[in-house]
Amino acid sequence: MQLRDHVETAIRRWHAFEENQGADPVIDYDCAPPDKPVDPYPDRFTALDQLVELRNHANDGTAIAAQLDAHTAYLRALLGEQTSLGDYIQRTQRCRARGWSADYVSHRGDVARSVLASLDIAWDADTGRRLRKLEEGSSPTVEPSAAIREFAEKFEPTVRKLAGATTEFNLLIETVRLDAYWSYWLDGAGRDARLRINLANTSFTLNDAYRFALHEILGHALQYASIADYAESHEVDWPRLLSIHCPHQVLFEGLGQVLPLIADPNSGLVCARVRLDHYFQLVRAELHLLINNGESATACRDHALRRVPFWTETIIARDLFDRSVNPQLRTYLWAYPAGIDWFVNLYEAGGPLTGEVLKEAYKRPLDPSELHALWPAGPVIGGDQ
Repeated sequence: MQLRDHVETAIRRWHAFEENQGADPVIDYDCAPPDKPVDPYPDRFTALDQLVELRNHANDGTAIAAQLDAHTAYLRALLGEQTSLGDYIQRTQRCRARGWSADYVSHRGDVARSVLASLDIAWDADTGRRLRKLEEGSSPTVEPSAAIREFAEKFEPTVRKLAGATTEFNLLIETVRLDAYWSYWLDGAGRDARLRINLANTSFTLNDAYRFALHEILGHALQYASIADYAESHEVDWPRLLSIHCPHQVLFEGLGQVLPLIADPNSGLVCARVRLDHYFQLVRAELHLLINNGESATACRDHALRRVPFWTETIIARDLFDRSVNPQLRTYLWAYPAGIDWFVNLYEAGGPLTGEVLKEAYKRPLDPSELHALWPAGPVIGGDQ
């Protein structure tokens, strides 16, 4: 695996450079952490030249080639290259950036509204507040760390059985207050994971704690540690580094968002949140396409408020900026709608296929083409327009 190892070293050296500059990390989870740190590249151009040279030695159609394509596309974006959204998403997430039809988005909105109606929550400018009040009434605001650990322990046997996962892992939970779009974030190396909870963005009910436990701990932490364990015991041909601008994010974020429903399908609040999140992500995908294809910010805002009348202009403004200006989020945030749509459809299909997909997903970082191979009859990832 000489080429793979050279690729990993190059990515780690680029990551070290970015860290030294105080920039966003390149690697979010290292499944094969080295014994000693690498020397950082002196600049981004050196990193790009090295990655391009390695790509010249990689065979098309391999995982190494796919990850190098993603890394070089993202690095070129950091250097200021302007690429069409379709090309950028294809090179990074390796799926379509065509989006979903207006009728399909509306249908998923109808599904979400129906679930909310079953909870006696109307669809208007006050929907978000009423849902939050219902959650707080049935599950008061809690201290997040202890509640998340408790739910993770309770549902761990269920997820391990579904995924065939036996790997043990260590978890550190930290709370922070940052001006960032995320409410929670997981990173780490090997079998050591760190979950950061951004209290600047959210307060936690028990329902929140349950969803984050399934998404971040039994989804990401257990999944990444299982992949690290598999890579240690098998001779794998893919780079053992996970980055949010790479093709495996459709799998990770899609499964993370839907796993709470898979693990506990009978909870009305969990069902409401997942169905609502599915619709939200499809609307955000519409905004992603509109703002990147030259639509005005005000037109995007008006479209968003027609779709979701209880969103605030502050939320919409942040989303438009992240999805168009930030090179990292311009690719990464597309993984959320692409992933949740595929996994919601997988869940709705029923049968043993969900378990089969999970068993593969806890062994290796699958890209969209590999997900399609597991379910050829499934929807087109990234939209069918």
